[in-house]
Amino acid sequence: MAASKSCLITPSILACDLANLQDEVDSVEKCADWLQVDVMDGHFVPNISFGALVIQHLKTKLPLDIHLMVENPEDRLEEFLALKVHNITFHAEVTDAEARQALIAAIHEGEATAGIALNPTTPLEAIDDVVRDVDLVLIMSVEPGFGGQEFLHDVLAKVQKFRKRFPALMIQMDGGITAETAKCCREAGANNLVAGSAIFGAKDRKKAIASLRKA
Repeated sequence: MAASKSCLITPSILACDLANLQDEVDSVEKCADWLQVDVMDGHFVPNISFGALVIQHLKTKLPLDIHLMVENPEDRLEEFLALKVHNITFHAEVTDAEARQALIAAIHEGEATAGIALNPTTPLEAIDDVVRDVDLVLIMSVEPGFGGQEFLHDVLAKVQKFRKRFPALMIQMDGGITAETAKCCREAGANNLVAGSAIFGAKDRKKAIASLRKA
């Protein structure tokens, strides 16, 4: 399968120096496409991160992409929709068909796009009920919860299968994204790559982002 002609690069602030958050965001402002905020509750994943209070004073023109790794995503929508974020993604593993439809409707009513995420072992069929209603599908390439994990190559088959079924779908991948694995992701059909350590761990952020885009 040919590599995606247009691939968005989305730095994850989970990997940045939070004591200097504004400076870190400034360093990618002109070369990134989106900015991801990972929200973790210590229950769905074994880690806790920040909420809307941390980013409400952040100055950026980048579209904010909120990844809710939480057990009760419906409880976190309001705080982020109030910030006029671009996208909110929730996990398939914590929702049933009724909850998913309600979440998607609430996100769209809040004037954001809606995404649904799949853990590495969750089958694609788990979201057949809503795949045509969401704007984005996030296929995790590591187990969610911590940055810096090794990329799971088995998930590339999921991406290839989804791309064949839905040629126009935005397919995002997150976890273990480096210049090397980004090439595999793009060739499989992903067109939105989330990277943390590969970007914020590099001295030259512009060069790091360019390496993830390289065809």
